[in-house]
Amino acid sequence: MYLFARHFLFLFNVGVVYPVLRARRGGISVARAILAAGLIFGLLFAATCALAKETIRLGLITPLTGDVKSFGESCKNAFLMAIEDYAKEGNYRIVAVIADDRNDATEGTNAALKLITQDKVAGIIGPLTSKIAIPVSEIADKNRVPMISSATNPKVTVHDGRRKPYVFRSCFTDPFQGSVAANFALKDLKARTAAVLYDVGNDFSKGLAEFFRATFEKGRGVILSYESYQKDDVDFSALITKIGVKKPDVIFLPDYYNKVALIARQVREKGLKSVLLGGDGWDSPDLIKIGSSAIIGGYFTNHYSPERKDKAAEAFMARYKQKYGVVPDAWSALTYDATMLYLQSLDQAKKATPEEVMKALTGVKNFKGVTGSISFDRNGDPVKSAVVLRVEKHGFKYVTTVNP
Repeated sequence: MYLFARHFLFLFNVGVVYPVLRARRGGISVARAILAAGLIFGLLFAATCALAKETIRLGLITPLTGDVKSFGESCKNAFLMAIEDYAKEGNYRIVAVIADDRNDATEGTNAALKLITQDKVAGIIGPLTSKIAIPVSEIADKNRVPMISSATNPKVTVHDGRRKPYVFRSCFTDPFQGSVAANFALKDLKARTAAVLYDVGNDFSKGLAEFFRATFEKGRGVILSYESYQKDDVDFSALITKIGVKKPDVIFLPDYYNKVALIARQVREKGLKSVLLGGDGWDSPDLIKIGSSAIIGGYFTNHYSPERKDKAAEAFMARYKQKYGVVPDAWSALTYDATMLYLQSLDQAKKATPEEVMKALTGVKNFKGVTGSISFDRNGDPVKSAVVLRVEKHGFKYVTTVNP
């Protein structure tokens, strides 16, 4: 408002006061000068009004502290970069409101309520992890605030058969990811037996474990051991000993990088030679820092590879690396896509209301994102490919792409 007032006073002086003073000095009719000045002022004022963009507050919920804080930092960086990129040509002025969920469900729901009731955001990007995204999606949908998450559990967008119309995601879902991992184990790794070790209290870990098992057994693979642990467990020696006796070809670890790295070290300390396999939760440079040589040679499914050859992806990677000094991971790419999906739909909506933005999101087809082309199905889930990456000493190597 302050800037608008300054522009108004400037235009008044330029468009009215100055022309009238010149008229007096030059002997021109003041009335004619005022008429001409009025026309000039009107045109300049209209142009200034057009430039005074309406402000939209957009929220981000992500883990900036806690056990997966490296994910949150990636999300925050991409979110802010997307808003910067949109500002160049977008129809609205975007104000970012960022909340830390600490990868804790209570913190996440409190953050969502604050964003909606106090900060008055018009949309929410995130949350990233399923155990936060599921309860937050209920809050966003109930309050009719569009939300675009990067969490993979099916319950984020649909629960008990009910579609949450205001909730969308920028990533594939765990049923697809689990099937990709199981089929890769069966067909590419030629595995015939597997063990699964998962966090029973984590919706992401538990769900992905179930989907992997179903596909692996359907493909005539045999699950020799299906073991669970609690979030705060750090000693897995008893479980690994049970698994080791059965000598599975692969061990599936559907958890986040910090826990996976810890388990991997203990697996190798016990002398197990099984190939380690997992999901998108592995995608962090800290996986190799913590897991060291124990995790080298493992494989995981993911949404994106920095080796992706695509104009949009290459431009994003170059700008992100220049701005933040690191190669973007899947979480930064998914968050960038989610933010741009919202902002594009905001521009395409008939007006800047949550209902109209939701309608625009529902109709998204062939959005050119950095993680690939995105079209939403009837559940608000994108139909898109997955990649398989191999863990190497200095990073993650692209292996293959799997289409839905």
